[in-house]
Amino acid sequence: MATDVISLITEDHRTVEALFERLKKEEGDPKTTVAELHALLTAHARAEEDRVYPDLDAHHGLEEHKEAEVLLDELVRARPGTPEFRQTLEKLSSAVTHHVEEEEGDLLPQLARQAGKQRLEELGEAFKQRRDEELRALRAVHDGATKAELYEQAQQADIPGRSQMDKEELQEAVRKSTS
Repeated sequence: MATDVISLITEDHRTVEALFERLKKEEGDPKTTVAELHALLTAHARAEEDRVYPDLDAHHGLEEHKEAEVLLDELVRARPGTPEFRQTLEKLSSAVTHHVEEEEGDLLPQLARQAGKQRLEELGEAFKQRRDEELRALRAVHDGATKAELYEQAQQADIPGRSQMDKEELQEAVRKSTS
């Protein structure tokens, strides 16, 4: 398993692309997928801003993170299946794709040239630690869902046995269905 910052960042990019694909193909529960996308994009951006961008001249990347954050909030508020949801999803996907192309085409190669293997590993550890910290905090908010909300998510994900599950079991089943 790669631990250098460039590999970790690009792995996140591929995960985000897969989440966009799932939403566009209307696979699974869209609310759960949007929540997962929101958590990963937010945690990823904060980790980059705090741990990676200080080593680079990445002002443009910061602006793109802010743009994505606004669109992500709009997507969270939009009702799946509506034209507003599809339009916001398309705008967000396009903005993130543009950002990823710039980052992988310019910023990450610049970082690879500037930093040695050891520094890339150190940045990888710092990035992963910060990202995981943000993910835990964001998921804790999601874990505050009511049993009824979790049941609805389980129903949309067609999880068998959901009517006999307690809140913790529903939470775990919903989490597994989105992994």
